[in-house]
Amino acid sequence: MSKHIVIDARIRRASTGRPVDRLLNYLPKLDKTNNFTILVEPNDPITFSEKNFNTLPCPYKQFSLNPLQQLTYAWQLNRLRPDLVFFTLTGQAPLLYSGKNITLTHDLTMLRYARAGRLPQWLHWIRMIGYRLLFWKGNRSASRIIVPSNFVADDLSKYMKSALEKISVIYESSEPPLTVKSEKIKVKRVERPFIFHVGSPFPHKNIHALVQAFELVKQKHPELQLVLAGKKEYYFEELEDWIKKRIYASDIIIPGFISDAELKWLYENAEMYVLPSLSEGFGLPGLEAMAHGCPLASSNATCLPEIYGNAAVYFDPSDQLEMAKAIEAVLKSQKLRKELILRGKKQLKNYSWEKMSKEIADLIISEL
Repeated sequence: MSKHIVIDARIRRASTGRPVDRLLNYLPKLDKTNNFTILVEPNDPITFSEKNFNTLPCPYKQFSLNPLQQLTYAWQLNRLRPDLVFFTLTGQAPLLYSGKNITLTHDLTMLRYARAGRLPQWLHWIRMIGYRLLFWKGNRSASRIIVPSNFVADDLSKYMKSALEKISVIYESSEPPLTVKSEKIKVKRVERPFIFHVGSPFPHKNIHALVQAFELVKQKHPELQLVLAGKKEYYFEELEDWIKKRIYASDIIIPGFISDAELKWLYENAEMYVLPSLSEGFGLPGLEAMAHGCPLASSNATCLPEIYGNAAVYFDPSDQLEMAKAIEAVLKSQKLRKELILRGKKQLKNYSWEKMSKEIADLIISEL
């Protein structure tokens, strides 16, 4: 007998929404029996040709404690009369919804590293109380909790003992190499040799420590540059102001948003990708570096050694000297760089979006 499954895919187009976006690529091929309603943002263009998949605009702000938003979203879910709801990020579930559901908890980073940003400190404090409530409720009410690594499974079970028996570890994956023709980054000052990182410099990304480690390496490699790419917003503006006062500011390149062609060029020409994160749930950036044949120097924090295996040179992200030594070890050894590239290609074979989607589809069926 066909069942009705609702998937909250409002996060689909965000960086944290990549797993649900890839799931929606494969799920229609995996389940032709049950009926699916995919909740999306009102301006999301996604459509499905399969008759058992339908999209429905969901105008409610995610992770909002606004009472009206909470009530109306719960009302929308109840009207759909689903047999199961899949909330693709913990905290999406409205507090007043009591129907059967599963959720995905990517990591506990927000609980430990969220900062006020442009908000007044008192308002950030209130916001975090609300986030913790949504996080607790989302995990508490779910019949199953999907996490992307064994590290997150252990971390969550320590944070919420009630979650232990409900957790399922389902690995995510990496994107295939970009297929566009690579194009040298338009900032003319970028020259080899350089190391790089791409992404917003949120507090847990630990980019200030990377800059300090770069300064140590620069003393032995005066020609080296550091490229920090990513869309400029509050944390990038703050980082730029800080870097302007550093001794090697002229060799730290912050180009802002870059195209896929420019990103591919960075992967292909960098001496290595450096991931100095203090916290990750799965670690997609390092896998993407591997996919492009770029050697990886990575933090040894949280899940990263589990995901990258022997395909990275590791360092303690809280120790700038150790980070610098790891970077230098890769810089001075062409043999090591080649080994890391080969190990990376092998490590990537452990992960597949199709495999992830099949495991999630099986879990959904098991909960109906």
